Amino acid sequence: MAVPPDVLRSAVELYLALHTRPEPAGAEERTAAALAAWLRADGYAVTTGVGGHGVAGVLRNGDGPVVLLRAELDALPVQEETGLAWASEVPGMMHACGHDLHLAALAGAARVLAGSAASWRGTVVAVGQPAEETLTGARDMLADGLYERCGVPDAVLAQHAAPLPAGTVAHARGAVFAGSRTLDAVLHGTGGHGGTPHLTVDPVLAAAAAVLRLQGIVSRETAPAEQAVLTVGRLRAGELANVVPDRAELGLSLRAFGEDTLDRMTAAVRRVLRAESDASGCPRPPDVTVAARSPALVPDPGLTGRVRAAHEEAFGARRVLEWQPATAAEDFPWFGPAGAGLHGGTAVRTAYWMLGTVPAARWRAALAPGGPPLPPNHSPAFAPDVRTALPTGVEALTGAARRVLGAAVPAPARAAG
Repeated sequence: MAVPPDVLRSAVELYLALHTRPEPAGAEERTAAALAAWLRADGYAVTTGVGGHGVAGVLRNGDGPVVLLRAELDALPVQEETGLAWASEVPGMMHACGHDLHLAALAGAARVLAGSAASWRGTVVAVGQPAEETLTGARDMLADGLYERCGVPDAVLAQHAAPLPAGTVAHARGAVFAGSRTLDAVLHGTGGHGGTPHLTVDPVLAAAAAVLRLQGIVSRETAPAEQAVLTVGRLRAGELANVVPDRAELGLSLRAFGEDTLDRMTAAVRRVLRAESDASGCPRPPDVTVAARSPALVPDPGLTGRVRAAHEEAFGARRVLEWQPATAAEDFPWFGPAGAGLHGGTAVRTAYWMLGTVPAARWRAALAPGGPPLPPNHSPAFAPDVRTALPTGVEALTGAARRVLGAAVPAPARAAG
């Protein structure tokens, strides 16, 4: 089912507006307002301010399943280096993970479904989630009563931009993403003059030693088959070259596919930081807090099979690819069984697929020997092929929703002859 030209044109305009004016996690006020206005124009009953700047639009169309379509609102603190005419106008802020693409596709799908309500029955819930990049927004929306406000969904659907050929989608036969823990740590020292270091306890030295020692948690304490990742993404201390600060801050990201592995890694981080603190003679033990967490993303296999079949009918089997588990992370699992404690223990099924974003010429060049690498998500050079990826994203969400709602998915158009 091709996206109507007027819907696609409006979705492209929305994408450009979102991309040029990105907003960080927890501050997505303008982005949320744009989605809310779009949904209201299509007859959705809209609730704003859910778990922060979260938006939920509900379109009821008789008895039938409740299908929730989810996309994210937030951008990243990355300086864009794409050279695009529609590059971010906000210094140091960029939609480097495709959330603008996801949101424009959600808006387009919501409009297509509203315009074809005669062909399906049930309820569509379109959700714009804040603070995905900090892995807190999904929990916040659920804790704020998202399902009580909009109805418990029979299926929750979402997609994510990926370094695959634009025009394709990809499904996993198991886990899509790893589980994650985000840790904030502070090492405490005794500040003083850089010229008299013997009168200080330097937390920068302790932090530097800890960063190196922490790498052994994966390389020497975790089985390779566990596919664990530990990243120190933030190290911050001091202001002036001649002043020894009294604290050093670290931000760590842990990734693995098992909760037991993440528990062991978290305990090991605490042990290493405490040991380096003691080795440096720090005046008190380090502070280590779990700032955010998310389980591994494992979609429901039955629902995934139905959605995959809908995508194969819509796009043809050659455009539906296999996805291997990746150690990226998402807070989407909280919408499903992992979040049962947040939404009354109800069994909620999820389906999640990847959306190709790489232009054909760039894909071919990357596959050639010695070809240029593809800019990954979170890169300053991340630039989806919007002309191809956006209509595919709209069709993928629409087709998946219609399959759950019981509507037929039209076969792809075939060339004559």
